[in-house]
Amino acid sequence: MATDISKKVIITCAVTGGIHTPTMSGALPITPDEIATQAIEAAEAGASILHLHARDPKDGRPTPDPAVFMQFLPRIKQATDAVINITTGGGLNMTVDQRLAAPLAAKPEMCSLNMGSMNFGIFPLADRYTDWKHEWEEPYLRGTDDFIFRNTFRDIARILKELGEAHGTRFEHECYDVGHLYNVAHFVDRGLLKPPFFLQMIFGILGGIGPEPDNLLFMKRTADRLFGNDYKWSVLAAGRHQMPFATQAAMLGGSVRVGLEDSLYIGRGKLAQSNAEQVAKIRTILTELGHEIATPAEARQMLALKGGDMVGF
Repeated sequence: MATDISKKVIITCAVTGGIHTPTMSGALPITPDEIATQAIEAAEAGASILHLHARDPKDGRPTPDPAVFMQFLPRIKQATDAVINITTGGGLNMTVDQRLAAPLAAKPEMCSLNMGSMNFGIFPLADRYTDWKHEWEEPYLRGTDDFIFRNTFRDIARILKELGEAHGTRFEHECYDVGHLYNVAHFVDRGLLKPPFFLQMIFGILGGIGPEPDNLLFMKRTADRLFGNDYKWSVLAAGRHQMPFATQAAMLGGSVRVGLEDSLYIGRGKLAQSNAEQVAKIRTILTELGHEIATPAEARQMLALKGGDMVGF
């Protein structure tokens, strides 16, 4: 009997992000070569979607520069069939124009899309370190006690039109709170979003919904009410909550996201050596629970993506 692919679990790997800084882990990929290498290894370990940010190779700070993205995007595409998903969130303090520069150049199959403005507090991380590799790191973190991550209705509509309508890019809708699910529904009502929607429910960021299991159930019930059978969903949780929440999401029929963007650890007090190590761990957990892992081709089918031959790199 053929397996119903809609029941398969998509593993997304978020390879570097814009939150963690070089001081925090030597495994965090910084250069285009490191990002490409770790992304390819994560795909080989079982990730069917690779979520990518870029870093300035000199000092590791997040960069929106399309030229840096283009140093690793073609390499990853040549070496793996994985879906490449580029951030539109970028790094703290980037303008929307800057955040869109690389996605508009790359025209990827998928982009992340944050579904609301929010306080985005990563300043508590700064208290854990005294010696910093680069002088930008500590002020970057501490400044987030006075930072609003901007994603207005107008910003979101612009991204849906300029990337979605113009280039056929589909989205990982990043929902940090229940209200963000209603924002997705608003754009469905306006006709700017067509199913299937891919909702990434995010737990444990200061400023968003907290990492309690009850909140996961509440987010899922809310999405069911708003979207019925028109959506796929995935879960990521920050830091030590990463693996427990991913496991719980899969048990409820969802997909999962891991990666060094979301957590630097592989176990209690133990830094992960690579993105692939986290992918391998969650794949083992899912397989032991009886789940089947979606291939990149199956993920494309489940999410109605345009295909890797239709991108700009």
